[in-house]
Amino acid sequence: MRDYELIFIAQPELDDEGLDAVVERVGSIIKSQGGEISKTDPWGKRRLAYPIRRYREGYYVRMETKLPPDSIREIERDFRLTETILRHLFVRMDEVPQVASSSDS
Repeated sequence: MRDYELIFIAQPELDDEGLDAVVERVGSIIKSQGGEISKTDPWGKRRLAYPIRRYREGYYVRMETKLPPDSIREIERDFRLTETILRHLFVRMDEVPQVASSSDS
C-alpha cells in the first residue's frame, strides 16, 4: 500500500449534513477498495480559479490515505459518477516535496 493525498472539491450548495455525507461516501469508496483513511481535513468553501460546471465556489476537502496502487483507477471512476464531486486529485505522498523548516538553514 502507498500513501496518497486526496483533495476533492464538492458542490457549494451542500449544507453541513450534505458535505458530511459526501465525505462519508468518499471514505466508503476508499475503504471498499481496500484503503485506509488516516486524516481528513475540511478546508471549507473557497472561490474556484475558474468555473466548473457553472459553479464559482466549492467545498475543499483534503484526505491522507493508504491505498493499493491498482485501486486508484476504480476510485476515480466512482468519483466521476458522483455528481456532488466537482474535481479530485490524487498525489503520491513520496512525490510531494517536503518544505524545509526555517531551522534547517
